[in-house]
Amino acid sequence: MRARRPTLGRCSSAQAALRPLSSFSLFLEDGRVAIDNNPAERTLRPIGIGHRNWLFAGADTGTETLARAMTVIETAKMNDLDPQAYLTDILARIHDHKINRLDELLPCNWSQLTSALPEAA
Repeated sequence: MRARRPTLGRCSSAQAALRPLSSFSLFLEDGRVAIDNNPAERTLRPIGIGHRNWLFAGADTGTETLARAMTVIETAKMNDLDPQAYLTDILARIHDHKINRLDELLPCNWSQLTSALPEAA
């Protein structure tokens, strides 16, 4: 019979967690990294709540379209943009925007062109 290695029980989980210590302390070195993911979870909460309603979106393509739209809207919110103003501007500009400059339309790089939007009466 082979000799069994002694197990540490709960301690083995703690030891396994301490191995990649550099990834756990990344937020100490880089100020852009959050210590937790609470903002991401709060952002996803409306999606989880509405999930039951969206089960009946009509077809798989409908749910995929909804997922894309929600991604754009939530990304705009995370970049402190008004989603309606962002979408209005992007949809007005995208048809004649150069393909090699699409990164300018991303929420993190976006700047609104006031001349592109008609004024409301």
